[in-house]
Amino acid sequence: MPTIDLLGTTGVVQTVDRFLGAVSAGAGVPADLFSPDVVLDATVPGWRFTDRGADAVARRYSEWFADEAAFEELERLPVDGGEVVTYLLSWAERGVPHAAHHCHVLRFAADGRIATDRFFCGGRWDAGLLAEMAAASDAGS
Repeated sequence: MPTIDLLGTTGVVQTVDRFLGAVSAGAGVPADLFSPDVVLDATVPGWRFTDRGADAVARRYSEWFADEAAFEELERLPVDGGEVVTYLLSWAERGVPHAAHHCHVLRFAADGRIATDRFFCGGRWDAGLLAEMAAASDAGS
């Protein structure tokens, strides 16, 4: 995979901007963000799997990010040939507050599209779990 100079690559920054915009909009993640042979290596609670191809990855993300959401935390770190993106995302699902903590280790194709995404999810937390975590945090646990 070619090395991408992120400091001078506006296209890569725009790709990640568009990806994050789609994640928070809840209106679908477009396949044109991904190279045709993109690989999603996803680690989710209790499981790990791989999706291949722009359409499959866009479909997966469109399912996962189907609701309008807000980034409560967001950090973007350029690395050689890619970017590491971590965030805390919150949304309401059928009126119930939810949140999730994610990390994407993105690598880019020469054209600036996402070539690989090593994705880590800390879990989806509904209002009950969010309340438990807040109580444990307040108690110093």
